[in-house]
Amino acid sequence: MGGLRVRALDESTWPDFARLVENNNGVWGGCWCMGFHEEGVGRTKTVEQNRSEKEHRVREGRAHAALVFDGPDCVGWCQFGPTEELPRIKHKRAYQQGLEALPDWRITCFFSDRKHRRGGVASAALEGALQEIARLGGGTVESYPENVEGRSTSASFLYNGTLAMFENLGFERTRRLGKNHWVVTKVVPPSR
Repeated sequence: MGGLRVRALDESTWPDFARLVENNNGVWGGCWCMGFHEEGVGRTKTVEQNRSEKEHRVREGRAHAALVFDGPDCVGWCQFGPTEELPRIKHKRAYQQGLEALPDWRITCFFSDRKHRRGGVASAALEGALQEIARLGGGTVESYPENVEGRSTSASFLYNGTLAMFENLGFERTRRLGKNHWVVTKVVPPSR
């Protein structure tokens, strides 16, 4: 991962995050990484509204992400947060069918700048998110990655990362959500 370093998303890093999102057309059609928050995104929301809601959440400490920097430039992130911060997830019907208990934390979204894909940004972001979760008290962490083994898949569509990346960091498959998506979990001890 060379010179990559990770910082938490907060008021001081908001301009770096915003610059990356703006340089990538708002990310996924102007989502601004709001799709998993309670407000969500949709046809009635504008890109400007998504940006404003995300900034408001960040300034209030209600949005978490591990931002990856290559030198002075933010080149990617991993969104995470407590379950109540990120209540909206994909494959929700399948998820609820096998639900026994909600996790303390969810990891819901990754993004890497086009020029930095396949360069370790997502892995660095995931490691940074786990370190930040440990700093914030730890607990059960859950995510919903895609198994791409034996398939050709564009990295630009892997919004929740790969199963192999999570397993390399000690996550275990809990249950299947669909043909290629899994629920994975890991208990992260507090760092304090």
